[in-house]
Amino acid sequence: MASDLGITEPVEHLEASDQSGGSGIHGCILPNRPAKMQRGLDVERGSPNEEALTPDERRVCNEIAGREGELVDLLRALIRYDTTTHTPGAQARDEAALQQMLAARLRHWGAEVRVWEPNPASTAGHPMVPDGFSFAGRPQLAARFRGTGGGRVLLLNGHIDVIAADPADGWRHPPFAGGVEGGVVHGRGACDMKGGVASMVFAAETLARLGIELTGDLIVNTVSEEESTGAGGLAMARTLRADAAIVPEPSGLDVWVACRGSLLPTITVDGRAGHAGLPQRPAEEGGAVNAIEKMALVLAAIGELRREWQRLPAHPFLSPGDCVPTIVAGGEWIVSYPALCRLDCHIEYLPDQADEHGWGSLVERQFSDWILRATAADPWLAAHPPRIEWLVGGVPPAEVPLDDPIVTTALAATRAVGRASELGGLENWHDGATLIVEAGIPSICLGPGDINFAHTIDEFVPIVDLVACAQAIAVTAMRYCR
Repeated sequence: MASDLGITEPVEHLEASDQSGGSGIHGCILPNRPAKMQRGLDVERGSPNEEALTPDERRVCNEIAGREGELVDLLRALIRYDTTTHTPGAQARDEAALQQMLAARLRHWGAEVRVWEPNPASTAGHPMVPDGFSFAGRPQLAARFRGTGGGRVLLLNGHIDVIAADPADGWRHPPFAGGVEGGVVHGRGACDMKGGVASMVFAAETLARLGIELTGDLIVNTVSEEESTGAGGLAMARTLRADAAIVPEPSGLDVWVACRGSLLPTITVDGRAGHAGLPQRPAEEGGAVNAIEKMALVLAAIGELRREWQRLPAHPFLSPGDCVPTIVAGGEWIVSYPALCRLDCHIEYLPDQADEHGWGSLVERQFSDWILRATAADPWLAAHPPRIEWLVGGVPPAEVPLDDPIVTTALAATRAVGRASELGGLENWHDGATLIVEAGIPSICLGPGDINFAHTIDEFVPIVDLVACAQAIAVTAMRYCR
């Protein structure tokens, strides 16, 4: 797809390297808090607190507000690129064209820009990345605005991939058109998270346009693969260096400091085939055994484990760990006892449940021991224990200390631009967790829109949120990169 700027220059293909960094991830709303059902102008347009802003900060905020239409146009252009996320064997779509368009914009404002397809070896063998994964046609972008020297480096990280828009005929507005109505921008990715990408890019451009000098570097980083493998964020965690990061996932302009991790277990239970129309001898005498009925004992054990996790000490911003059975399959023929049953589950776990490396090995061990111990009371399952496998695609939990400079700076900046920002957490996962666990970069979420409208038909983001987010990110950068 051609960009609105008519850019046709080829994408640079450069290998990722540690030197390229210079000096340097679905969720739910917070527990026990009402969702911010933000629809258009029902969201109050906050006014910057003049007394809380310096003259330069006021100038930046006014510039962003005055160019609201350009910010909206940028988001609409991003939505028009079909960047539906990677699935095994799928061809690349418009990822390279989108990155090329952003690269041209950011170069125009003086950034040093790299657009490249990382070497697959840089992520091979990682628990999030499937075998044979390739970045072909799905480049990453890193644009560095150099500071005057000696200040902290801030990374702005956002993913450009989106989930499929199916069923497309259910949308009031075409999912890849970027329609505007009632003070909101509609389209796949408007909320998750091209709205955030537009805000962070526009914030960086505004600082450059006004000649605002930062002491430290400001890095704008757009990645692919967040919605599928997390490989884009992983490659960046192994390439870029920064003192902190903002990931503008749709937080409703709250500052999210924590997220849960996930694991993907598959449990297989064996039975013994037999004719379903005939009376059967006892199992110990060679009779048929119903694998589906035996799986019910596994489900009961999972239910007990879920209740056990509910009793753990509460996290201030996240719901307890959980295990949700998501897919069950069993049986071979309608007139036969099923000889096999398989159950897939999705586990969410808290940062406190992670191992010393930030991952879920302790949860895996607890889950496996719990299931085997509970089902051992059944003679058949004691002799034929359930088999538990862990699928590729698990992701780590993470959190940032509340007194970390990026937390206190972003919270104060967002309130200064007129939003009643609060601390919170993302119930699922985002690329910032990878930056924390893999690279030790403190990472928060601060973005426009309500996470409850991510992945929905008629997904949208309020324009007032786009403006406030760009203002908050710009002011945060001015205060942090010093």
